[in-house]
Amino acid sequence: MCLAIPAVIKLIEDKEAEVELGGIARRVSLWLTPEAKVGDYVLVHTGYAINILDQEEAKETLRLLREIAEVAEEEG
Repeated sequence: MCLAIPAVIKLIEDKEAEVELGGIARRVSLWLTPEAKVGDYVLVHTGYAINILDQEEAKETLRLLREIAEVAEEEG
C-alpha cells in the first residue's frame, strides 16, 4: 500500500521545496507540481509533491491521520 501525506510548502528553491510534515521539515521535488507556491498544501509521496490540495481537504486529511494514529496507539 502506498501513502501520500499532505504537507505545507514553507520555501521554494528552483524545483525543490521545503515542506513541513507534522513539525518536521523535509525537502521534496516540485518536478511534478511546478505551479505549487509557498503556503500551498501538497501531497508528498517518496520525496515528490505529486498534487496540490485544497487547504480544507489537506487539514481534514491530517486530522484523520492523527485520529488513526491515536486509536492505533490506544490499542497498543
